[in-house]
Amino acid sequence: MTVQVKRVYDRPAASDGRRVLVDRLWPRGLSKERAAVDEWLREVAPSTELRQWFA
Repeated sequence: MTVQVKRVYDRPAASDGRRVLVDRLWPRGLSKERAAVDEWLREVAPSTELRQWFA
């Protein structure tokens, strides 16, 4: 199995396969239809504290 990392803002391609979003916050300005994600895994994304520490 091959895993690709892409930006959620990139257009979905036919070759993408299953698209999974790993982020605690939904991307600003992006509709769920345009994102075309199959699954949103908020619980495995970095914590708010970790995100703020890296910012």
